[in-house]
Amino acid sequence: MKEVLILCNGTPPSAELFEQYRAKADYLIGADGGAQIILQLGAEPDIVTGDMDSFDHQQEYPFEIHYNADQETNDLEKALWLAVQQEATHVSILGATGQRLDQTLKNLSVLKQFNKRFESLHLADDYGRTRLIGPEFEEEFVIGTKLSLFPLSGRVSGITTSGLKYSLNNEALENGVRDGSSNEVIDNPVRITYTEGDLLLFTLRS
Repeated sequence: MKEVLILCNGTPPSAELFEQYRAKADYLIGADGGAQIILQLGAEPDIVTGDMDSFDHQQEYPFEIHYNADQETNDLEKALWLAVQQEATHVSILGATGQRLDQTLKNLSVLKQFNKRFESLHLADDYGRTRLIGPEFEEEFVIGTKLSLFPLSGRVSGITTSGLKYSLNNEALENGVRDGSSNEVIDNPVRITYTEGDLLLFTLRS
């Protein structure tokens, strides 16, 4: 198992959250301006990648700089390709939300693009954790945990849940029609199954 932590140039994580993730990471990637945030948090990345529009790569640093000018991929994509090359099994991403909404939405799309390449992949911030879940999901949570289900790509059908305050029984969630925000764990384990689509699970940090 190899855990990789990526820090992007969105809203910076708190020092507490960063240290929590840094402590269990085997490899730390700064996605362009995310490297500056790492430095400000008193740490050093193992490598920095991106088109360097937000990070001064002309200076001398004790870590590797991987300049990638490709404009068809964003900095998170570039960082995730490095994680693939590092044979990462578990990838956590900080700083991928907040600030520009268009970049946050793009990063959610990237989550879908790379989700099947790792055993686990998620975005995290000081509010919670966001991940794509498979069609058969089961996990234990602290009773009272707040969570939300969102269809990433239009519509998710055939959703059935157990362990949640507001349950679904072979129902659909669809963008602009119905979502599954602000639910609550009332029993364990939580089980979520669905038949078609891409389902995001957001878990509020307690």
